[in-house]
Amino acid sequence: MKTARVAAVTLMGNKHMQRGVPCEDSSLALERNNVSVVVVSDGAGGKEYTHARYGSKITCETVAQLLTDHFDAIYYENREAAVKNLIIAAIHTNMAAAIEKFKLDSLERLSCTLVFCAVKDRRIICGHIGDGLIVRVSSSGLSPITMPQNGERASSTYFVTASHAADYLRFVKMTTDDIHGIAIMTDGVQDLVYDENSGLVRPVIAKMVDTLKGGRETCEKELNLILEKYVVGASNVSDDASFGIMLLSETASPAPDKLSNAADAFPRNTKDSFKDLQMEWLPKVKSAKNVIINAGAGKFVLEKTDPEINCENKKDDHQSKKTEDKIGEIEEKRKVGDGFVLGIIIGILISALLVFLLYFVLS
Repeated sequence: MKTARVAAVTLMGNKHMQRGVPCEDSSLALERNNVSVVVVSDGAGGKEYTHARYGSKITCETVAQLLTDHFDAIYYENREAAVKNLIIAAIHTNMAAAIEKFKLDSLERLSCTLVFCAVKDRRIICGHIGDGLIVRVSSSGLSPITMPQNGERASSTYFVTASHAADYLRFVKMTTDDIHGIAIMTDGVQDLVYDENSGLVRPVIAKMVDTLKGGRETCEKELNLILEKYVVGASNVSDDASFGIMLLSETASPAPDKLSNAADAFPRNTKDSFKDLQMEWLPKVKSAKNVIINAGAGKFVLEKTDPEINCENKKDDHQSKKTEDKIGEIEEKRKVGDGFVLGIIIGILISALLVFLLYFVLS
């Protein structure tokens, strides 16, 4: 069976060094209960996020503990929304202690992103909210598993502290087949190794993943040197940088000559926006909702030709009474059944409308 090793490092960027501001990134690699997990988190920048460095640390510790203690429960739960809500709720719960300790006025003071990957035997769980990147490394090359998640402005993103954070948490379950390793990173590294216009991941990521072949201690020393020279040292205003690796033993690295340093940008129809799609469907959904509600307000009328309730040859009054009882029974069953179906349909449509409205509020 393939075994997984993990490693993670965090370096302070020059921007924070020059301002005398603490590093806001955090990272954690943990192996426990036959689970290997690596997590990175980028504390939000800005004066309003006064304790973001604590938020990123709490987030990494919470997620690492959840996944090593309850991997099976999370992997086999089919209600993805329930899993997402639990992860966010666990983070918020542990952040509450920081709110009390530092006497904070809001959860937003602890805002941060989240990127993680966990493996147990052949099963993998990845999760991601906000910017940053998760990269799959296989014998055939490199490809992003999840991509940076920015808001309407390129400099904005989503945080685990948002009231609807679970809606933005991307959750991926897969197996280790044809995977050599997985790299996760905050935007301090992502900006230099990933081209969002073409989806290209730089070949250097494969080399960084392979540093773990020499063991975790050696790997983390090499990663520190690489990030310090080529990421943090690349600019006087470089951001904090966190990088995590999961490496599967007895798997093949990609051949260097198969990896490309350039790719064409994706063609995109800029006129095809999701907001326009929502606006197109909103009146249709509203109209359908009215039809369904109005249909539920009417009474069902039984046709005389219904073979279950009509008897051409009534033998006596007793048979007539039985027929009337049958009519009542069938009508009641139809009301209950149709009411149940109607409730489900209305629930689905209301949920859809809430998604539309939620998007407009957040936009």
